[in-house]
Amino acid sequence: MMTAPWPPVSTLLDPIRMRLSRCAARWDADHPSATLRRCFSIFFLLLTFQFIVAQQTDQYILLKPDRVFDGEKMQTGWVVLVKNNIIEQAGNMQFKLPAGTKVIELKGCTLLPGLIEGHSHLFLHPYNETSWDNQLLKESRAERTARAVNHAKATLMAGFTTVRDLGTEGAQYDDVGLKKAIEKGVIPGPRMICATRAIVATGSYGVKSDNPDIELIKGAAEVANGNELENEVRTQIAKGADVIKIYADYGWGRDGEARPTFTAEEIGMAVKIAQSSNREVVAHSSTPEGMLRSIRAGVSTIEHGEGGTEEVFNLMKEKNVALCPTLAATEATQQYKGWRKGIDPDTERIIAHKKSFKLALQAGVTICMGGDVGVFTHGNNAIEMELMAEYGMPAMDVLKSATSVNADTFGYGNKIGRIKKGLLADIIAVEGDPLADLKNIRRVKLVIKDGVVYKQ
Repeated sequence: MMTAPWPPVSTLLDPIRMRLSRCAARWDADHPSATLRRCFSIFFLLLTFQFIVAQQTDQYILLKPDRVFDGEKMQTGWVVLVKNNIIEQAGNMQFKLPAGTKVIELKGCTLLPGLIEGHSHLFLHPYNETSWDNQLLKESRAERTARAVNHAKATLMAGFTTVRDLGTEGAQYDDVGLKKAIEKGVIPGPRMICATRAIVATGSYGVKSDNPDIELIKGAAEVANGNELENEVRTQIAKGADVIKIYADYGWGRDGEARPTFTAEEIGMAVKIAQSSNREVVAHSSTPEGMLRSIRAGVSTIEHGEGGTEEVFNLMKEKNVALCPTLAATEATQQYKGWRKGIDPDTERIIAHKKSFKLALQAGVTICMGGDVGVFTHGNNAIEMELMAEYGMPAMDVLKSATSVNADTFGYGNKIGRIKKGLLADIIAVEGDPLADLKNIRRVKLVIKDGVVYKQ
């Protein structure tokens, strides 16, 4: 169910105003008294209609669940009042309901802020369907955009009302176009925090050929030196990037091993440029050295981080750099290679990721919720939350990570991530209590984004 807002009042009143103008223009015609009566009739109709529309301009929705997770704590006895696209009230019902308020009863349900996916790729789909190389080489950008439209809808219907989309992987700046289409109401989808193309060192990332004379499509923007990096950061900002993503390391070592790609000074320059425009830089990194360079350079989050050490995570804690672990992507790629969860022993990569995640928790590092969805199926975003709990994170902290922590870390805590008076009305309801069983986060019964009901 999708509830559309009222059209602008001016649109509804324009035909009446035109009639009134015509009457005034005929004031000196042959029958002034009849014209005057018609003018007064239309003027009275105009005033009456304006009054009626004014009463219906503001839309109110009262949500009555069993409990409310407000982004920080689980509350009981709360109701939430939405006015248009803003949370008007949240708490014990000690306020008078406006006339015409729509009441939605949510017996047995938990109300939460709209969930925030911290690491997505809406322009990718699972690698066991089509390999990453073939998605770039054999799927047109039109096809990839069509898929992204479906991915956006699936994400929203799963209760994720915001995504930080960290790279189009060869689809240029099409994420910005998708974001605008969602904002205009052309298609349903989550709010998007876009990274556009992402930035890599020349020769380190992308589809590769044994023939060096063949130029193939790249999965990100390549830069060869500091000047090119500076220009690329500015270009991506100009093209609509909300966040800058840099690959601080990748498998470009002599034997294909992951090695750092940028110096700390180069990453630091990108951070300074981005920060001057109130944007953050995030770093793809899995090696200790790549992570250390990124942390010292001032990035806001480390993406993946499976090679993190105690030294690395202690420095992240000290510098207030968050970790977005993408546990689900690691498990998905291992399953595509034949690993059977719960049957086969953990692979070396999974063992390493479990170890690093535990070290990050012990160090008190801020943990974001982001699964690298696109590597696995869109709409299955909640698998990352389940793995975070499975790997040792308390359910309450998992819920915070997917709401208030992500909002604060990404710089949007004054708009989303909490059920709080004055914030945007991005709200979901799930059946049952996710603290009792985190899998209840999948039992989505209600999705409201920006005050519009998309699922009920």
